[in-house]
Amino acid sequence: MHRLLAGRQLWLGGVEIKHDKGLDGHSDADVLMHAICDAVLGALSQGDIGSFFPPSEPQWKDAPSRIFLEKAAELVAKADGKIVNIDATLIAEAPKILPHVPAMKVAVAQALYISPDQVGIKATTNELLGFLGREEGMAAMAVAGVNLPD
Repeated sequence: MHRLLAGRQLWLGGVEIKHDKGLDGHSDADVLMHAICDAVLGALSQGDIGSFFPPSEPQWKDAPSRIFLEKAAELVAKADGKIVNIDATLIAEAPKILPHVPAMKVAVAQALYISPDQVGIKATTNELLGFLGREEGMAAMAVAGVNLPD
């Protein structure tokens, strides 16, 4: 999850979305791509995104999260594995995500070297509850199916 702040661009699933706030983070703070990256790394038992791209390193300042997904895909290939599918959910009150889902699926698929048909992206609200419901931030969850050799 990341906090929303005025004056930042909003990147979700590799797509820039017009909104009055953007996500706060060291990189572009694309919470959806970050969750997907963590899911792929987790399927490999490789830790999380911060293990590979620590926010303490200046080289990742404002970096596009596509780079993180590409690295995760390279690690899958290095393990002689194959990404089978991605299932991701964004939790946010606004903006509406559905119109952007096709472009997000393409962006995620390109970064992972898979087909957009292997990427599921959906969104839900937090029913106006908590910091997500007050539009103070956004969260995402993802699961990655990865086949690895025996």
